[in-house]
Amino acid sequence: MNNVWLYSLLSVIIISLISFIGVVTLAIKAKFLQKILLLLVSFSAGALFGGAFLHLIPEALENISSTRIVSLLILSGILFFLILEKFIHWRHCHIPTSKRHPHPFAIMNLIGDGLHNFIDGLIIGASYLISIPLGFTTTIAVILHEIPQEIGDFGVLLHGGFKKSKALLLNFLSALTSVFGVIVSLIIGYKAIEFSVILLPIAAGGFIYIAGSDLIPEMHKECSGSKSFAQLLSLVFGILLMLVLLWF
Repeated sequence: MNNVWLYSLLSVIIISLISFIGVVTLAIKAKFLQKILLLLVSFSAGALFGGAFLHLIPEALENISSTRIVSLLILSGILFFLILEKFIHWRHCHIPTSKRHPHPFAIMNLIGDGLHNFIDGLIIGASYLISIPLGFTTTIAVILHEIPQEIGDFGVLLHGGFKKSKALLLNFLSALTSVFGVIVSLIIGYKAIEFSVILLPIAAGGFIYIAGSDLIPEMHKECSGSKSFAQLLSLVFGILLMLVLLWF
Protein backbone atom coordinates (compact mmCIF):
# COMPACT_ATOMS: atom_id res chain seq x y z
CA MET A 1 0.00 0.00 0.00
CA ASN A 2 2.92 2.36 0.71
CA ASN A 3 4.18 1.82 -2.85
CA VAL A 4 0.72 2.64 -4.19
CA TRP A 5 0.71 5.98 -2.35
CA LEU A 6 4.28 6.74 -3.44
CA TYR A 7 3.75 5.96 -7.13
CA SER A 8 0.36 7.68 -7.22
CA LEU A 9 1.62 10.92 -5.68
CA LEU A 10 4.77 10.96 -7.82
CA SER A 11 2.66 10.45 -10.94
CA VAL A 12 0.32 13.38 -10.28
CA ILE A 13 3.19 15.65 -9.21
CA ILE A 14 4.93 14.96 -12.54
CA ILE A 15 1.66 15.62 -14.36
CA SER A 16 1.19 18.88 -12.43
CA LEU A 17 4.66 20.07 -13.47
CA ILE A 18 3.60 19.76 -17.13
CA SER A 19 1.52 22.91 -16.53
CA PHE A 20 4.81 24.86 -16.64
CA ILE A 21 5.15 24.06 -20.35
CA GLY A 22 3.99 27.63 -20.90
CA VAL A 23 7.41 28.79 -19.68
CA VAL A 24 8.63 28.44 -23.30
CA THR A 25 6.65 31.60 -24.09
CA LEU A 26 9.02 33.60 -21.89
CA ALA A 27 11.51 33.41 -24.75
CA ILE A 28 8.93 34.62 -27.30
CA LYS A 29 8.71 38.31 -28.08
CA ALA A 30 5.51 39.98 -26.87
CA LYS A 31 4.54 41.15 -30.37
CA PHE A 32 4.75 37.64 -31.85
CA LEU A 33 3.03 36.11 -28.83
CA GLN A 34 0.12 38.49 -29.28
CA LYS A 35 -0.26 37.29 -32.86
CA ILE A 36 -0.52 33.62 -31.91
CA LEU A 37 -2.69 33.99 -28.80
CA LEU A 38 -5.97 33.65 -30.70
CA LEU A 39 -4.56 30.56 -32.41
CA LEU A 40 -3.91 29.08 -28.96
CA VAL A 41 -7.45 30.01 -27.90
CA SER A 42 -8.82 28.31 -31.04
CA PHE A 43 -6.65 25.25 -30.37
CA SER A 44 -7.91 25.13 -26.78
CA ALA A 45 -11.53 25.30 -27.97
CA GLY A 46 -10.90 22.36 -30.31
CA ALA A 47 -9.15 20.41 -27.56
CA LEU A 48 -12.06 21.04 -25.18
CA PHE A 49 -14.66 19.95 -27.75
CA GLY A 50 -12.55 16.90 -28.62
CA GLY A 51 -11.99 16.06 -24.97
CA ALA A 52 -15.71 16.26 -24.23
CA PHE A 53 -17.15 14.45 -27.27
CA LEU A 54 -14.35 11.96 -27.97
CA HIS A 55 -13.14 11.10 -24.47
CA LEU A 56 -15.31 12.10 -21.51
CA ILE A 57 -18.80 11.41 -22.90
CA PRO A 58 -17.92 8.03 -24.52
CA GLU A 59 -16.18 6.99 -21.29
CA ALA A 60 -19.28 7.94 -19.29
CA LEU A 61 -21.56 6.04 -21.69
CA GLU A 62 -19.44 2.91 -21.28
CA ASN A 63 -19.85 3.00 -17.51
CA ILE A 64 -23.37 4.42 -17.04
CA SER A 65 -26.12 2.24 -18.49
CA SER A 66 -28.70 5.02 -18.89
CA THR A 67 -28.02 7.51 -21.70
CA ARG A 68 -30.68 9.75 -20.16
CA ILE A 69 -28.70 10.03 -16.93
CA VAL A 70 -25.54 10.84 -18.91
CA SER A 71 -27.44 13.53 -20.83
CA LEU A 72 -28.81 15.04 -17.62
CA LEU A 73 -25.34 15.08 -16.06
CA ILE A 74 -23.92 16.83 -19.15
CA LEU A 75 -26.71 19.42 -18.97
CA SER A 76 -26.08 19.87 -15.24
CA GLY A 77 -22.43 20.58 -16.04
CA ILE A 78 -23.41 23.20 -18.62
CA LEU A 79 -25.89 24.77 -16.17
CA PHE A 80 -23.35 24.76 -13.33
CA PHE A 81 -20.76 26.60 -15.41
CA LEU A 82 -23.40 29.06 -16.66
CA ILE A 83 -24.38 29.93 -13.08
CA LEU A 84 -20.72 30.12 -12.11
CA GLU A 85 -19.95 32.54 -14.95
CA LYS A 86 -22.98 34.66 -14.07
CA PHE A 87 -21.64 34.91 -10.52
CA ILE A 88 -18.18 35.89 -11.78
CA HIS A 89 -19.70 38.59 -14.02
CA TRP A 90 -21.82 39.87 -11.12
CA ARG A 91 -18.80 40.00 -8.82
CA HIS A 92 -16.77 41.93 -11.38
CA CYS A 93 -19.59 44.44 -11.79
CA HIS A 94 -20.12 45.02 -8.06
CA ILE A 95 -16.57 45.03 -6.68
CA PRO A 96 -14.72 48.16 -7.87
CA THR A 97 -10.99 47.99 -8.34
CA SER A 98 -8.31 50.07 -10.01
CA LYS A 99 -6.69 47.01 -11.51
CA ARG A 100 -7.74 45.43 -14.78
CA HIS A 101 -9.90 42.38 -14.28
CA PRO A 102 -8.99 39.19 -16.11
CA HIS A 103 -11.73 38.13 -18.51
CA PRO A 104 -14.27 35.74 -16.91
CA PHE A 105 -13.61 33.09 -19.58
CA ALA A 106 -10.03 32.75 -18.28
CA ILE A 107 -11.32 32.07 -14.77
CA MET A 108 -13.92 29.64 -16.15
CA ASN A 109 -11.18 27.79 -18.01
CA LEU A 110 -9.16 27.48 -14.81
CA ILE A 111 -12.12 26.01 -12.94
CA GLY A 112 -12.94 23.59 -15.75
CA ASP A 113 -9.32 22.49 -15.99
CA GLY A 114 -9.15 22.07 -12.22
CA LEU A 115 -12.18 19.76 -12.26
CA HIS A 116 -10.70 17.76 -15.13
CA ASN A 117 -7.37 17.39 -13.30
CA PHE A 118 -9.21 16.28 -10.15
CA ILE A 119 -10.90 13.52 -12.17
CA ASP A 120 -7.51 12.53 -13.62
CA GLY A 121 -6.21 12.19 -10.06
CA LEU A 122 -9.15 9.97 -9.10
CA ILE A 123 -8.58 7.75 -12.12
CA ILE A 124 -4.81 7.49 -11.56
CA GLY A 125 -5.28 6.60 -7.90
CA ALA A 126 -7.90 3.97 -8.75
CA SER A 127 -5.60 2.51 -11.43
CA TYR A 128 -2.72 2.08 -8.98
CA LEU A 129 -5.10 0.39 -6.52
CA ILE A 130 -5.84 -2.22 -9.19
CA SER A 131 -2.18 -2.75 -10.16
CA ILE A 132 1.10 -0.82 -10.39
CA PRO A 133 1.55 -1.52 -14.15
CA LEU A 134 -1.99 -0.24 -14.86
CA GLY A 135 -1.16 2.88 -12.85
CA PHE A 136 1.94 3.51 -14.98
CA THR A 137 -0.04 3.02 -18.19
CA THR A 138 -2.78 5.41 -17.05
CA THR A 139 -0.19 8.02 -16.03
CA ILE A 140 1.49 7.93 -19.45
CA ALA A 141 -1.91 8.29 -21.16
CA VAL A 142 -2.80 11.29 -18.98
CA ILE A 143 0.59 12.93 -19.68
CA LEU A 144 0.04 12.60 -23.45
CA HIS A 145 -3.36 14.26 -23.05
CA GLU A 146 -2.12 16.99 -20.71
CA ILE A 147 0.71 18.39 -22.85
CA PRO A 148 -1.49 19.82 -25.65
CA GLN A 149 -4.24 20.73 -23.17
CA GLU A 150 -1.88 22.77 -20.97
CA ILE A 151 -0.48 24.66 -23.97
CA GLY A 152 -4.00 25.71 -24.94
CA ASP A 153 -4.97 26.54 -21.36
CA PHE A 154 -1.93 28.77 -20.93
CA GLY A 155 -2.80 30.63 -24.13
CA VAL A 156 -6.36 31.17 -22.86
CA LEU A 157 -5.07 32.64 -19.58
CA LEU A 158 -2.75 35.04 -21.42
CA HIS A 159 -5.52 36.09 -23.81
CA GLY A 160 -7.81 36.56 -20.79
CA GLY A 161 -5.54 39.22 -19.33
CA PHE A 162 -3.20 37.38 -16.96
CA LYS A 163 0.52 38.18 -16.98
CA LYS A 164 2.84 35.32 -17.96
CA SER A 165 4.11 34.72 -14.42
CA LYS A 166 0.61 34.69 -12.91
CA ALA A 167 -0.73 32.51 -15.74
CA LEU A 168 2.02 29.96 -15.06
CA LEU A 169 1.27 29.96 -11.32
CA LEU A 170 -2.51 29.66 -11.75
CA ASN A 171 -2.12 26.93 -14.35
CA PHE A 172 0.08 25.01 -11.91
CA LEU A 173 -2.38 25.47 -9.02
CA SER A 174 -5.18 24.23 -11.28
CA ALA A 175 -3.07 21.17 -12.12
CA LEU A 176 -2.49 20.46 -8.42
CA THR A 177 -6.14 19.43 -8.03
CA SER A 178 -4.96 16.09 -9.45
CA VAL A 179 -2.99 15.59 -6.21
CA PHE A 180 -6.19 16.13 -4.23
CA GLY A 181 -7.95 13.70 -6.57
CA VAL A 182 -5.35 10.98 -5.93
CA ILE A 183 -5.57 11.44 -2.15
CA VAL A 184 -9.38 11.19 -2.24
CA SER A 185 -9.11 8.15 -4.52
CA LEU A 186 -6.70 6.26 -2.27
CA ILE A 187 -8.73 7.06 0.85
CA ILE A 188 -12.12 5.93 -0.49
CA GLY A 189 -10.60 3.02 -2.43
CA TYR A 190 -12.42 1.37 -5.31
CA LYS A 191 -15.46 3.62 -4.86
CA ALA A 192 -13.33 6.33 -6.50
CA ILE A 193 -14.03 4.71 -9.87
CA GLU A 194 -17.80 5.09 -9.39
CA PHE A 195 -17.34 8.69 -8.21
CA SER A 196 -15.14 9.63 -11.17
CA VAL A 197 -17.65 8.12 -13.63
CA ILE A 198 -20.35 10.51 -12.36
CA LEU A 199 -18.01 13.50 -12.68
CA LEU A 200 -17.01 12.68 -16.28
CA PRO A 201 -20.20 13.92 -18.01
CA ILE A 202 -20.38 16.93 -15.67
CA ALA A 203 -16.83 17.89 -16.71
CA ALA A 204 -17.81 17.29 -20.35
CA GLY A 205 -20.69 19.74 -19.94
CA GLY A 206 -18.23 22.27 -18.52
CA PHE A 207 -15.86 21.78 -21.45
CA ILE A 208 -18.69 22.23 -23.96
CA TYR A 209 -19.88 25.40 -22.22
CA ILE A 210 -16.42 26.97 -21.98
CA ALA A 211 -15.52 26.17 -25.60
CA GLY A 212 -18.88 27.15 -27.08
CA SER A 213 -19.86 30.09 -24.90
CA ASP A 214 -16.49 31.66 -24.06
CA LEU A 215 -13.77 30.66 -26.54
CA ILE A 216 -15.65 30.48 -29.86
CA PRO A 217 -16.96 34.08 -29.41
CA GLU A 218 -13.35 35.23 -29.02
CA MET A 219 -12.63 33.77 -32.46
CA HIS A 220 -15.44 35.88 -33.94
CA LYS A 221 -13.54 39.04 -32.98
CA GLU A 222 -11.09 38.38 -35.83
CA CYS A 223 -12.27 40.03 -39.08
CA SER A 224 -9.37 39.04 -41.35
CA GLY A 225 -10.26 36.17 -43.69
CA SER A 226 -6.80 34.60 -43.66
CA LYS A 227 -6.48 34.84 -39.86
CA SER A 228 -9.98 33.45 -39.38
CA PHE A 229 -9.05 30.49 -41.60
CA ALA A 230 -5.89 29.95 -39.54
CA GLN A 231 -8.02 29.94 -36.38
CA LEU A 232 -10.37 27.37 -37.90
CA LEU A 233 -7.42 25.15 -38.78
CA SER A 234 -6.11 25.54 -35.22
CA LEU A 235 -9.51 24.51 -33.81
CA VAL A 236 -9.68 21.48 -36.12
CA PHE A 237 -6.11 20.56 -35.15
CA GLY A 238 -7.14 20.59 -31.48
CA ILE A 239 -10.01 18.20 -32.25
CA LEU A 240 -7.84 15.93 -34.42
CA LEU A 241 -5.18 15.76 -31.73
CA MET A 242 -7.79 14.55 -29.23
CA LEU A 243 -8.89 12.01 -31.85
CA VAL A 244 -5.32 10.71 -32.27
CA LEU A 245 -4.96 10.40 -28.48
CA LEU A 246 -7.78 7.84 -28.47
CA TRP A 247 -5.15 5.29 -29.53
CA PHE A 248 -3.00 5.91 -26.43
